[in-house]
Amino acid sequence: MPLIAALEVPHRFGEATAQLAYVEANLPSAELVVLPETCLTGYVGPGGNSDLTPFAELRGGATEEALRALAKRSGRALLAPLIERAGQRCYNAVLFIDERGEVLAHYRKRHPWLLEEWAAPGDLPYPLFAWHGLQLAIAICFDAQFLLAEKPLALTACDVLLFPSAWTEFPPETRESLLASISRQFGCAVVNANWGKGRPRAPGQGRSLILDSEGGLISEGPAPTAEISEKLKR
Repeated sequence: MPLIAALEVPHRFGEATAQLAYVEANLPSAELVVLPETCLTGYVGPGGNSDLTPFAELRGGATEEALRALAKRSGRALLAPLIERAGQRCYNAVLFIDERGEVLAHYRKRHPWLLEEWAAPGDLPYPLFAWHGLQLAIAICFDAQFLLAEKPLALTACDVLLFPSAWTEFPPETRESLLASISRQFGCAVVNANWGKGRPRAPGQGRSLILDSEGGLISEGPAPTAEISEKLKR
């Protein structure tokens, strides 16, 4: 079964070229690498500026093409962020790009957090798609607060939930316990790539997680990696 890793990228704002270079230089040895929410553009600026609309691109733009090229060049599948423009709306989105550079899934965050006034609520369902014998689903950060109540069909059928985040919370944190509850309810592993400590520093940065399908902690740290074995699958 494939190795899946979560790469914790230190937070920087408005430095997409440098962030993409950091990702390429630090890719773990895994078949699939999950990147944190908005890790290329940054989530919030040093002065508290949280408007990401200046970074918004149409599908097929420069960022998507750069990510597709990186996936193909590295031979790794990527779950990577895109600040997406579609008509008059902008979305906090992610793309699943396989190791051939092909986009297999596209998801728009359904529940933007309070700082994300720039982002429209996602209008796409939680995706469910096949990759290397696994059924994968995607949700982003604040979506987690709604999954237990919404019970999306994608999670009831998936082996692994890919969960990028830019988690903000003063201690004691609830991220691990919430993700463990989601794992247990849906019987799926969770791979969480959280934003890393950077500029600005914020509570909740760091400690990316991989949980098994019973909510148990398998791996944690800046680049946790786990083989998706029978222990992780439903």
